[in-house]
Amino acid sequence: MEIDEIIYKHALDNAVKHDGKAAVGPVMSKVLGERPELKTNVKEIAKRVQEIVGKVNSMTLEDQRKELETKFPEMLSKKKTEEEKKTLPQLHNVKGEVITRFAPNPDGPIHLGNTRAAILSYEYARMYKGKFILRFDDTDPKVKKPLREAYDWIREDLKWLGITWQEEFTASSRLERYYQVAKEIIEKGYAYVDTCSEEEFKKMKETRNFSLPCFNRSKPVEYNLELWEKMLERKFKEGEAVLRIKTDLNDPDPSKIDWVMARIINTEKNPHPLVGDKYWVWPTYNFASAVDDHEYKITHILRAKEHMSNAEKQKWLFNYMGWEMPEVMEFGRLKLEGFMMSKSKIKGMMEKGTTKDDPRLPTIAGLRRRGILPETIRDIIIEVGVKPSDATISFENIAALNRKKLDPIAKRIMYVENYSEFTLEIPEEMTARIPLSPSMKEFREITVRPGDIILLEKSDAENQSVIRLVELCNVRVEGNKLVYVSKSIEDTKKMNAKIVQWIKKGEEVNVKVIKADPNQDLKTIEGKAEKYAINLNPNEIVQFIRYGFVRVDSKNENGLSVIYAHE
Repeated sequence: MEIDEIIYKHALDNAVKHDGKAAVGPVMSKVLGERPELKTNVKEIAKRVQEIVGKVNSMTLEDQRKELETKFPEMLSKKKTEEEKKTLPQLHNVKGEVITRFAPNPDGPIHLGNTRAAILSYEYARMYKGKFILRFDDTDPKVKKPLREAYDWIREDLKWLGITWQEEFTASSRLERYYQVAKEIIEKGYAYVDTCSEEEFKKMKETRNFSLPCFNRSKPVEYNLELWEKMLERKFKEGEAVLRIKTDLNDPDPSKIDWVMARIINTEKNPHPLVGDKYWVWPTYNFASAVDDHEYKITHILRAKEHMSNAEKQKWLFNYMGWEMPEVMEFGRLKLEGFMMSKSKIKGMMEKGTTKDDPRLPTIAGLRRRGILPETIRDIIIEVGVKPSDATISFENIAALNRKKLDPIAKRIMYVENYSEFTLEIPEEMTARIPLSPSMKEFREITVRPGDIILLEKSDAENQSVIRLVELCNVRVEGNKLVYVSKSIEDTKKMNAKIVQWIKKGEEVNVKVIKADPNQDLKTIEGKAEKYAINLNPNEIVQFIRYGFVRVDSKNENGLSVIYAHE
C-alpha cells in the first residue's frame, strides 16, 4: 500500500504538469529516485506504475489537481519553493547606487534575444533599488537606419514586459555633446582625423606599416583640430575623413587598432528620422556609448559577449578621459529553436509585408500575439541568467512554462475541428454544468434534448464503444448515434471510457485557428466551438480542451479568429 501511495503521488504530480496525462517513464524514475531499494524488484514495480498511471489518466485534470492538493500538498509546496529559487546572482563591485541601462537600436522590433539585456538590466536595478535607463542607440542613419515607429514599438514592448524606466534619451539628441568630447580628446593628443581611404588604412594595419602621407596620427593637435572643424563644416564628403582614437598599433586584434570614433554620413541622402539632415558627422557605437555610460553614471553594463572587444576598445577612451569604467557583465548568445533569431531576417520579412507581431517571429510583439505571457518571458530569461556560455531554449521550454502559468487560470472551452455529426439518444432533457476553469467558481450550462445533433472529433468516436461527453453523460457509439448508458462519473472510470469534448449543433461558434508551423508557414484551420466562446474577447487566452491554448485575435459577427499558442 505504501508503494502504491508513492506511485500514485508521482503519477498525479506528473499528470498535473502535463495537461492531465502522466507518462510511465518519468513516474518510474521519480519512484525509484525516492525508493532506490525497489530497483531489485523493478519488473513488478513497473507493472504497478503502469496500472496506477492508467487510473490517474482516466481522471479529469481538475480531479487530479484536487487529489494532489488534498492528499499530497507537499508536492505543490515543493514546486512553489523551486520556483522561488529562480533569482539572479549578486552583482560584483557594488559601491553605491546601481544604475543600469538598455540601449536598443530602434531599427526594428525587439525580440527574445535582445530583450535579455533589458530584463536582466531592469531586474538588477530593481534588486538593488537603483535606477534603470532607456537609451536609444540611434546614431547610424545609413546602415542600421532607425525607424520612426520603432521607438514606440520598443517602449510598448518593454511596458508589456513590466519594465519601467526612470530616464530616457536618444543618442541622436546628444551629438553636440559628442562633438565637445571629441574636440577635448583631440586637444589632449589622443585622437586624430584620418583622411586615408578605408582600403589604405586596412592595408596599413595588415602590413603594420603606417607611413602613408594621409595618415595624420603624428601631425600636430592644431592640424587635427582644423581637420575636425572641416568635418563638422561639411567640407569632407562621406568616406573622405574619419576621427580615430589612438590605441596600440601593434594590437594583435586589427579591429582594436585606432578604431573610428566618428564618421561622415550623408544625411541629405540618408536623413535621420528624428533630426533629419541637421548633422553630418556621427559618432560610432563605442564612442557614443562610452560617453553616455560615463555621463549618466552607469555602474553595471549587461550585454552579449559578442561585445567583448567593444569593452576593450572603450577602455582607451575611459583611461584617456580619467573616467571610471563601469562593471561589464557579458553573457552568451541566446538561441531559440524553432524561431529565426536574426534581426536582419526579421527586418527582411517585414520589408516584404510581414508585421512585427507575426506569430512566427520571436519578436516580443509576435510572442505576445501568440499567447505567451510576459511573466513567462521574464522567468525564462531569469532562469538562463548571465552565464557566459551560449544558451539554447526550445519553444517547448517556453510552452511548458507558459502552460504552467495558464493552466490554473485559463478558461476551458470545447472545440472540434475534424468532426462528424451524431444524433443524441437520451431518455430526457439533460443539462451539463461545466466549470470555466479550475480556479473559477463560474460555470456555463448547456442543455440538450433527445434527438439533438452533437459534433464530435472523428478520432474520439472511432473504435470506441463507450465515451463520456464532458460533464454530461456516458454514451455508446452506435454508427451515427450516441446512445445513453449512464450519468455516473464512476461508471466512466470503471469502463475506462474516454472523456471527450462535444458541441451542440445550432449553438456552435465558427472559429478560425491560425497556426505557425515549424516550417515558418502560417496555416488557417476552421472548426467549431461551444456557444460560450462568443463571450470571449480579443487578447483573451483560453484552452481549447484537449487541443491546446489559443489567444483570441479578433471577433466579429461570423465568429472568432484565434492564434494557436501551444499544447
